[in-house]
Amino acid sequence: MDPSVGGNLRQQKAGGWAALYLAAAYVVAMPYFLVFVKSEGVVDPAEKVALLVANQGSMQAMYLITYVIFGIVLAVLALALYPRMKDGTPTLMQAATAVGLMWAVVLVASGMIFNAGMAAVVELHAASPAQAVAAWQAIEPVSDGLGGSGGELLGGLWVLLVSVAALRTGGLPKGLNWLGVAIGTAGVASVVPGLREFGYGFGLLQIVWFAWLGIVMLRATSRPVEVRQGRAEALEPGNSYLHSVEA
Repeated sequence: MDPSVGGNLRQQKAGGWAALYLAAAYVVAMPYFLVFVKSEGVVDPAEKVALLVANQGSMQAMYLITYVIFGIVLAVLALALYPRMKDGTPTLMQAATAVGLMWAVVLVASGMIFNAGMAAVVELHAASPAQAVAAWQAIEPVSDGLGGSGGELLGGLWVLLVSVAALRTGGLPKGLNWLGVAIGTAGVASVVPGLREFGYGFGLLQIVWFAWLGIVMLRATSRPVEVRQGRAEALEPGNSYLHSVEA
């Protein structure tokens, strides 16, 4: 087998495992934040800092899993999807990959800012609770803004672009693609004031989308890649088959 073909197959496998990790991260994060620490219902700044102090270790681990590592793994998936559909829609997939990588970067930044800020605030809280609250009021909006609390624009746009590209190329199952269009639209719409609730639908449905996508990519075999590679080689200048046809 050509080394590039094997590399493509390994990349698809890596993308499949990455998608499954992303789905699992959502599954772990939602009950943690909604049930265990119940952070979604806390609005008072002093209560937020008290929540950080009481749950620093577990929240640090959760933000590492669901933001920092999530962003790195997301970049792996975005790069794995590009060669799968770039032949049919190169420009669209270039745009999708760029947006996916941007989303990955801001998620990593959000998680790192949250963890570093939380550590500083918890330490400050022991000496001056009031100063800790003031510091967190400055840190939290930055982390939340990068993390998508104001809407899932980058995530929604990435899923939407990938799904439209897959619909054009047939690179993924049609049902998965239409689900992605719905999810991506919900994510983009969540930035509109009054439609923030769409962000919850975006998160929940992404679990299904990532899991389905991961299974599809892990089922990839070398045969379709070899067929595409053979076709590409047949069209290369100087190829013996091409010369025989021209003759």
